[in-house]
Amino acid sequence: MTNPSTASSANASSTKPDQAKRRRRRKPSKASGGRRQAPGARKNTGNLNVAEAFKARQEQANKALGDWKLDDFQVPEEKGKVRFHDFNLPLPLMKSISEEGFSYCTPIQAESLLYTLHGVDLIGKAQTGTGKTAAFLIAILTYLLEEDYPEGRKVGAPRALILAPTRELVLQICKDAEALIRYTPFKLLSVVGGMDYVKQRDQLRGEAIDLLVATPGRLLDFHNKKDVNLREVEVLVLDEADRMLDMGFIPDVKRIIRATPPKEERQTLLYSATFTQDILNLSAQWTVNPQRVEIATLIQSADNIDQHAFLVADNEKIKLLTRLVKRWKLTKVIVFSNRRDTTRDVYEALKKAGISVAMLSGEVEQKKRISTLENFREGKTEVLVATDVAGRGIHIDDISHVINFTLPEDPEDYVHRIGRTGRAGALGTSISFIGEEDAFALPAIEDYTKSKLPCVHPPEDLMQEEEGA
Repeated sequence: MTNPSTASSANASSTKPDQAKRRRRRKPSKASGGRRQAPGARKNTGNLNVAEAFKARQEQANKALGDWKLDDFQVPEEKGKVRFHDFNLPLPLMKSISEEGFSYCTPIQAESLLYTLHGVDLIGKAQTGTGKTAAFLIAILTYLLEEDYPEGRKVGAPRALILAPTRELVLQICKDAEALIRYTPFKLLSVVGGMDYVKQRDQLRGEAIDLLVATPGRLLDFHNKKDVNLREVEVLVLDEADRMLDMGFIPDVKRIIRATPPKEERQTLLYSATFTQDILNLSAQWTVNPQRVEIATLIQSADNIDQHAFLVADNEKIKLLTRLVKRWKLTKVIVFSNRRDTTRDVYEALKKAGISVAMLSGEVEQKKRISTLENFREGKTEVLVATDVAGRGIHIDDISHVINFTLPEDPEDYVHRIGRTGRAGALGTSISFIGEEDAFALPAIEDYTKSKLPCVHPPEDLMQEEEGA
């Protein structure tokens, strides 16, 4: 079936990617009629006419798009900036982009779309908040809109699959995707642990899913029970691959990838905040001649973050932290430390002091992690103590303070940490405890952020002992 939603944003510069010349993805072999077979997968019972359902959604999407024209979305050319207009994107996608208020591409979007729109595999290094989610969603949706709708679609067989390490991240990706697909006929589904299993299973069995966003564990469970068929995946995205590695998900991810078509027959996009050798080794297994894109880490909205550094002896840090939380009446705080054992020590000390506290580290099970984050988000927990890996995926807008109990060894982690506060235009505060060992890490952080972090003694009210103590 030909997909009628291929109206494009015309008038793109001839030096920019041309929609008509995009190199599309490699096709499967002609064996089995050119369709990939999934042994043992559930067959379409015929209760749902997939093609007719898609046609109906297409008509609804066209009606919603109406007579909107690219002329309704004016963005002037500006030196040093790349517009979404420059990529000749499909019109339904451009309308959604305009309604989201996107005018110019972020660096990761501008760099990656040059390649991903042409079917090239990519490994991208970018931190949270750089626009990487929109970058891979735009690539996926452009592909789906420009390609003919496949004949013989089956229920439970997604065309695009996005894997992410946590439920929170999956739901955030889905939220972003919903905003971009509103003028398209595509079906979106999330599959995660900690939510209604039967409902997710019934959706997989009952609909032809175009875009599936999932955590590895729950998806593998559905795959093992043959509720999902991954042999039709045309685009695979691995988001925050470094966190999936650190959280022990890679064995599950490998099983999932083995269930998809060979890497020569799909497009694979891998994103990570860091490029460790382990990540590069995995990308070599899963991609074909990938383009490598690295975006420099920046402190976003640094003007919104009031940064402090307190000089304190290592054996006085717990006491200072306890006083700070209690006397300043802090209620939405993340405390970062470098090591799991330190994280646990801080957690135990704050708990003993009567402070509402929870802990996130690599040793915390996924189910517990989800409930911990929900309690923190809802204000049931005042302080969250976390390691860098566990804390990187926290996306909560009203965190007032970030406290570095120990300075990170990697300056980039400092940026990740303080970026948990001062989000969505709000004011935030970061406080770093500078002990003897931390002093060695400070120059590298100042050099990396190109800003000085003056070290002072803590305020007098935090140095005084409690009466009767």
